Amino acid sequence: MQALLLVILIGLVSGASIGLQGPMANMISQRLGVMESVIIVHIGGALAGILALLAFGKGTGKLSQWRELPWYLLAAGIFGLVVLSAYTYMIPRIGVTTAVLVTVTGQLAVSAVLDQYGFLGAEIRPLTLPRLLGIVVMFLGVWLTVKD
Repeated sequence: MQALLLVILIGLVSGASIGLQGPMANMISQRLGVMESVIIVHIGGALAGILALLAFGKGTGKLSQWRELPWYLLAAGIFGLVVLSAYTYMIPRIGVTTAVLVTVTGQLAVSAVLDQYGFLGAEIRPLTLPRLLGIVVMFLGVWLTVKD
């Protein structure tokens, strides 16, 4: 039970981080521009990652093996650029809440496909009717939030 609570807490912290990152990136983009915001946010993240690595040790010590990764895994960084660019575009137009809701709904839809087929190393978890209904409810929430 404690392990599950820790997982939920980590997920909530992650969600809160996403909820804060979008508006902060938007504030930067309003002052400097979208691409400038994306660069600043990613440099900040890279510096934080480097500091954490230095503070807590070498991690697994395998960072030097990054060239052995399949080429398509390097797209993960590109997706970060897409997310931040999308937030900085959406927030002034539809607000923070709707931007986050739309983004999370997109995450759920893609995640359901990854789970269903085990793509990208995901453990196969079939798309059951309750899970499908949950995703449909999220899409309904997007529609209700955007239609104003």
